[in-house]
Amino acid sequence: MQGLMQRHELLISSIIIHAARHHGDAEVVSRRHDGSLSRTAYRAIEERARRLAAVLVMLGVKPGDRVGTLAMNSDRHLELYYGISGMGAVCNTINPRLLPDDIAYIVDHAEDGVIFCDPQFLALICAVAPKTRSLRAVVVLDDSAPAAELPDRVALYAYEELMAQAQAIAEWPKFDENTASGLCYTSGTTGRPKGVLYSHRASLLHAMMGNSADMMGARATDRVLAIVPMFHVNAWGLPYSAPMAGASLLMPGSRLDPPSLLSLMNDERATMSAGVPTVWLNLLNHLRDTGQRPLTLKRIVIGGSAMPRAMMEAFHAMGIHATQGWGMTETSPMVTVNAPKPACLKLEGEAQAKRRCAQGRVVFGTDVLAVDDEGKEVPWDGRTPGHMMFRGPWIASGYYRMAPIEGEWLASGDVGVVDKDGFVTLTDRAKDLIKSGGEWISSIAIENIAVAHPDVAEAAAIAVPHEKWGERPLLIVVARAGHKPEPEALREFCRGKLPDWSLPDRVVIAESIPHGATGKILKTELRRIYAGG
Repeated sequence: MQGLMQRHELLISSIIIHAARHHGDAEVVSRRHDGSLSRTAYRAIEERARRLAAVLVMLGVKPGDRVGTLAMNSDRHLELYYGISGMGAVCNTINPRLLPDDIAYIVDHAEDGVIFCDPQFLALICAVAPKTRSLRAVVVLDDSAPAAELPDRVALYAYEELMAQAQAIAEWPKFDENTASGLCYTSGTTGRPKGVLYSHRASLLHAMMGNSADMMGARATDRVLAIVPMFHVNAWGLPYSAPMAGASLLMPGSRLDPPSLLSLMNDERATMSAGVPTVWLNLLNHLRDTGQRPLTLKRIVIGGSAMPRAMMEAFHAMGIHATQGWGMTETSPMVTVNAPKPACLKLEGEAQAKRRCAQGRVVFGTDVLAVDDEGKEVPWDGRTPGHMMFRGPWIASGYYRMAPIEGEWLASGDVGVVDKDGFVTLTDRAKDLIKSGGEWISSIAIENIAVAHPDVAEAAAIAVPHEKWGERPLLIVVARAGHKPEPEALREFCRGKLPDWSLPDRVVIAESIPHGATGKILKTELRRIYAGG
């Protein structure tokens, strides 16, 4: 016997329909490329997204076709999110920070026929276009399109000119909720980027869980500063979860430098935000150097890599609650969040601080498994490391145009421990662990201690070859502006906070640390530079 409930497909278009109908005046504020601010609201976004659906038909896009975007966070990119997937096509968000060769590979692998781009990325597309076979049109997200050297087969359009010619479709089409909605490629640090193909059902369920109180918890009264880019894992679901809740969205565009972020944050009264640790470290250093403070910010979500304890404590001192989340492109991305359970409230001092620095516990709909090298589950004792694996309705079952993943669990490539309360603490990426004399050393543990030093802006630890021990840790740090840390003083700063055998043998003061396309530290590049001694 089946229940007598109405049947409605879980489609992304339903989110913007709801936002337009019930939160139509909620603001979407965008920083344009020239620094000016554009203001609109969800009611207008929904109407323009329907008009965009008509534009896509004019450009020959059919349901199931992949449509590329090469753009930062803005109201126009938000319209693309809803217009492309809403008409049944697939929104392929491309990371503009990738190498041109990788971008060309993605466009060809996805078979993007049309790409929408911010004006500042048009030159990049001109360089990539001759290497592609499927591309037939480029649409610049602006009032007009500048001259560009594109192959004859590729037409060039201006977004607003096309929108002015189109009449909005009367209503959003209905189709199976398992239809593909988005396509995001991994950053390709260990080979060619791999495509993760999201569905309407998965993205909507992820957004619903993202709005639960123990996760992002957006409210209609919130003003959400979306720092995490929209080309990276659907901006962690914020373009879906914020309209779903009726929260206003603040879009920084390409201006992610600390002064610009702080200005937008304070001028537009942001109450919550999300981004990778690098962004928050840069902002903290700016606050320390200038004496300024976020005026209305109450909570932030940090993900992408481990949150240093010093960062959590610095924001706490400002009255800002910093929560760590964990996931990856293949998991939409949220799998765990560091939200307290009753047992956590009984912890005090060091035990409480250590728990708050964990990657957190799984959210409903997902599960985590930690296994040893033989594939057997390790105990939840907070000490025994294991390889972390995921499953759930918004976890990838395979990569686009590749063989399915075997089994129901997705291997993350991370190593960590699970404690008795189910809290996961990452030890490291499996490839970044340092094995010295038969003992494993966590590069994350070294880095989190080093960035707590007042003279350090950023830190990275890697393994370097050692004749006796096999590998030993090397610490690379970037000094804060106007500061000159001493290598030996930094080693001593770590002493007592790590076992002596885990202390870095050497400390290198570097001008910069290389970062990948999503803001993560490039350990592969650091090993190439420094592992030869």
